[in-house]
Amino acid sequence: MTADDSFTRLDDDDYPAYTMGRAAEMLNTTQGFLRAIGEARLITPLRSPGGHRRYSRYQLRIAARAREVVDGGTPVDAACRIVILEDQLEEAQRINAEYRQRLDQPT
Repeated sequence: MTADDSFTRLDDDDYPAYTMGRAAEMLNTTQGFLRAIGEARLITPLRSPGGHRRYSRYQLRIAARAREVVDGGTPVDAACRIVILEDQLEEAQRINAEYRQRLDQPT
């Protein structure tokens, strides 16, 4: 892998670039919170060759949303279910918009 390959990966939302400590710091939360949302299967961090958790930017956005819901007084497990449903709804709306766009195009 060249240095150029490494820099290209930094633009990838799914590249696991952040350690657990850095992720917790960026989200202003605890490592325990990240473990809890992992146990609730909201996100599944990748593991480094040494077994350390690594998080992507996409996972950090999901974790940040879960943190907002928890900070609003919702238990972690329920917050994770809410965030999963929000994510699924967003994806369904995106797919529907693509289908509508295809239907609106002249053939």
